[in-house]
Amino acid sequence: MTNTKPAEVQRFNGIFRIQHVILLVTFLLLAFTGWALKYPEPALQHTGWWIRLWGGAKTAGIIHRVAGVIMISDFLWHIVYVVSQLLTGKMKFNPVTTVVPMPSDIKNATQNILYFIGLSDTKPKFGRFNYIQKFDYWAVFWGMAIIGFSGLVLAFPTKAAIFLPQWSANWIWEVFFILHSDEALLAITYILIMHFYSEHLKWENFPMSMTWITGRLPMRHFKEEHPLEYELEMKENPGAFKNPGNS
Repeated sequence: MTNTKPAEVQRFNGIFRIQHVILLVTFLLLAFTGWALKYPEPALQHTGWWIRLWGGAKTAGIIHRVAGVIMISDFLWHIVYVVSQLLTGKMKFNPVTTVVPMPSDIKNATQNILYFIGLSDTKPKFGRFNYIQKFDYWAVFWGMAIIGFSGLVLAFPTKAAIFLPQWSANWIWEVFFILHSDEALLAITYILIMHFYSEHLKWENFPMSMTWITGRLPMRHFKEEHPLEYELEMKENPGAFKNPGNS
């Protein structure tokens, strides 16, 4: 029987997709409640309704802390899972498929910029992850280190105070608040502008790429966006994509 549905390639398994969904949901909850807690004054007409929407500052704070703990737990689960995949050989390092930044990413980024501004006729060839996707991935580690740690300190101040030097008592809490708040604002801005555009809002994916839900990528996009990985798959498993539209 001929299947008219476009052929697709499986890119992410169920575990990775669940981890991403948890990250997405907790990120949105933290962004919404965090913004409400940053400007909780009910007297301000342009912000008062937002904190009331979350049940007031106390309820918003509870939601914020619970979402933060779940996000950190999800992050730790991801690390344990990836390490276990590497140790058991189910995931192997390959320069073409790795999410680890490589020297070629600098070359690809430069060439891509030249291509977009019309100074080059050649578009760079990417592997499993391009340089923007790698930045998206590792930015989570940076964000967790700053937002996660400062958030835990602010959420449990009496316990954190045990480990803080006495001479920092007059200013350390303001530092943690600025780190937590400003880094969160940076993360929200980046996700809304860069990540949403590069993965969902650009023309070929608009209005949304379904890969984060299904884990699959259309074959046409696979060959266009990740040609090096496609060539590697064809070399190692020539029959993998033979007659992909038939079932």
